Amino acid sequence: MMATPSRCAPSSPVVRDEREQPMTAVGSKCKVCKGPAVIDLPRHNAKFCAEHLQQLCRRQMAKAIDDFDMLSPDDRILVAVSGGKDSLAVWDMLIEAGYHADGLYIGLGIGDYSNDSGGYVQRFADERGLQLQTIDLRDEYGYDVPTAARATKRVPCSACGLSKRRLFDQAALDGGYDVLVTGHNLDDEAAVLFGNTLRWDIEYLARQLPVLPAGNGFPKKVKPLVRLTEREMAAWCLVRGIDYVVEECPIAAGNRHLSYKESLNAVEANSPGAKASFYLGFLERMAPLLAGMTAAATGDLNDCSRCGSPTTGDVCAFCRLVEKSSAHEPVPVEMLLTRGGKVRR
Repeated sequence: MMATPSRCAPSSPVVRDEREQPMTAVGSKCKVCKGPAVIDLPRHNAKFCAEHLQQLCRRQMAKAIDDFDMLSPDDRILVAVSGGKDSLAVWDMLIEAGYHADGLYIGLGIGDYSNDSGGYVQRFADERGLQLQTIDLRDEYGYDVPTAARATKRVPCSACGLSKRRLFDQAALDGGYDVLVTGHNLDDEAAVLFGNTLRWDIEYLARQLPVLPAGNGFPKKVKPLVRLTEREMAAWCLVRGIDYVVEECPIAAGNRHLSYKESLNAVEANSPGAKASFYLGFLERMAPLLAGMTAAATGDLNDCSRCGSPTTGDVCAFCRLVEKSSAHEPVPVEMLLTRGGKVRR
C-alpha cells in the first residue's frame, strides 16, 4: 500500500523548523543519494533530502502499522485532527498510503487559537477532497475548555483531554468506524511514559500502548506515528506543503507533559536515540508484564447511569464535567491568562 516514491530532485529546499532555524547545516548531503539534505537526524546518524525523508517516514509508519497490527486495507478510519502538524501529517500519510480515512475536529472554544486551528483543518480537507466532521463544544454541550477549567478549578488540559477522548471515541462508535487514529508521536509517548513512570501509575502504564483494542464500549484506537518524532513530522509537513498551526495552545503553559518533553530532549541531545530506546523498550519488555492490569481488563467498568458509556463509577467523568461546566457563566480564554501569558489557577 506504500506510494511509489519519485526520484530525488536535483536540489531540495532549505527546511526550517518552527523557530525558523534550518534543520541541517548548509551544504549537507543526503545519506542515500548525496543530493542536498534538508534535515539532520542524529538518532539515525544520517541526513536526508526531501524525498528520502519522506521515504523514511513512510517506512517507519508502515513498520508501526505492521508490527502492532494497527490497520487493515479495508478499515474505515477516523482521524482525530487538531490543526497541528502531527494529526495533519498522519492523515496525509494514511491517505497517501491508500487507506480510507475521514477526519474529526473538535472546536474547544479557546479563542482565536481554536478558530485558527479549525481553519487549518478545514483548508487541508477541502484542498484534498477529504471528509471532515466537526463538533463544537459550546454549541453542542454548552461549555468550552476555558469555562470548564474555571468551573472545575482544574488545569485547562484536564477538561480538554477528557472532552476530546470522549467525543472522539463516541464519534468513532456512532459513525461505524473500524478504528480511531490519533497523531501521538514518539516524543509524546516517551513523555507520557516518563511521567507515568515517575508516579509508577500502573493503570496508565498498562494501557500506554500503540493499539487499544475495541471492547467494553470503546473503539479500537491506534497511533501510527509512534516511531516518528515531532521534528520529523514538522519536516514532513514542510516538504509536503502542509500548513498547520505553529503556536502552542495559550492555556497549556505549565503542563507537566511539556516539562517532561524538555527533560527528555536534554537526554536525547546527549544520547541520540534515547527516547526511542526508552519507549520501544518499554513496549517490548515491560508492557507484556502489565497486560491485564487496566480497569477494562479486570472487569471493573460499569455503564454510566446517564449516558451509558463505560466508567468506574455511577456517573462518568464526562457527564459530570458537562453538568458542572454548562451551568457556569462562559469564561473568555483571556480570563485564564495573566499579563505574562501564564495560566491562572
